[in-house]
Amino acid sequence: MTTAYISIGNSDDKLSQAEWHRFYITTNRAVREAAAHQGGAVHGQWVSEPASAWQNACWALQLPTEPAHVRRLRIRLRKIAREFSQDSIAWATAPETELLSPDGVR
Repeated sequence: MTTAYISIGNSDDKLSQAEWHRFYITTNRAVREAAAHQGGAVHGQWVSEPASAWQNACWALQLPTEPAHVRRLRIRLRKIAREFSQDSIAWATAPETELLSPDGVR
């Protein structure tokens, strides 16, 4: 299982509120459609506080098992970045997950 963290933002105020909304909705749709493939799942989705000076959003996505679906998502995210005049969309992967048990804690 590989988890990817996908993050978008509008900290430079390049997007109007309406454009940010469309950017967020378009990215959310892409992530959720990828998660619908075998092995995929959205484990979490976060957005910045409504009154925050910064607009950001992040998804934790368990990547689909078929590499072609992952490639398509990466290509789609690049196209979304271009469509909304963004320098990038962040993609961070965590190939290993360590489970910390409470055993031995005093």
